[in-house]
Amino acid sequence: MFQVFTRVRQGSVLSPVLFSVYIDGISKLHDPNNGAYAILYADDILLMSHSISTLQTLLTTCENELDTIGMAINTRKSCCICVGPRHNFPCAAINTNDGSKLLWSEELRYLGVFIVRCASFRCSIDYAKRSFYRAANGIYAKLGRLASEEVILELIMQKCIPVLLYGLEACDLPERTIQSLDFSVNRVLMKLFKSSNIEIIAECRNHFGVELPSVQLAKRFKKFSDKICNNDCVTLVYDIS
Repeated sequence: MFQVFTRVRQGSVLSPVLFSVYIDGISKLHDPNNGAYAILYADDILLMSHSISTLQTLLTTCENELDTIGMAINTRKSCCICVGPRHNFPCAAINTNDGSKLLWSEELRYLGVFIVRCASFRCSIDYAKRSFYRAANGIYAKLGRLASEEVILELIMQKCIPVLLYGLEACDLPERTIQSLDFSVNRVLMKLFKSSNIEIIAECRNHFGVELPSVQLAKRFKKFSDKICNNDCVTLVYDIS
């Protein structure tokens, strides 16, 4: 046993509350009139703006605010991405206070979701699909010859499908992307039930009560949108392109 006179112990329930108070000043840097927005989730900061010059100003202001509380931006884990009609045009470098440059990337990861450089807001599901197949194959490798189809299917539903659908209810997915998610699940079920006949796989899904990602995402999107619309503390950014 020992006493803590400063800070809090790791894992303390006070940590997220005190950290939010500690960096609260950054959340007030946004200026919608100039098209500048700062979004925070714990220590993950997302800066958005209509123009590169505004983004540079916002980054400098954010760095100055962090410097006053003894923190700094990790440039090795930070990057920029352009979303909008001019996404294919070269962009001027974004500089930090110490002279480092933030690279312009084809995609960035924020809170586990991969946002891609595109004419409109789009998310990539390639990483989610790879993780889904990796998790499903891991279950097959361990239990393929030991457990029944019911057990393996339940593990896939509880452990693998959430990996595939993580965060996607907040993304505007095109129809072909949703079809790709359905195909990924059907492929795993084809391996499980040893059949490539899609009609047989559909019967198996109905029998075991397995919903395709297209059905699950529709329900999750409705739940997510209802929760957002009923939350007075949430401000929606409709168009920043």
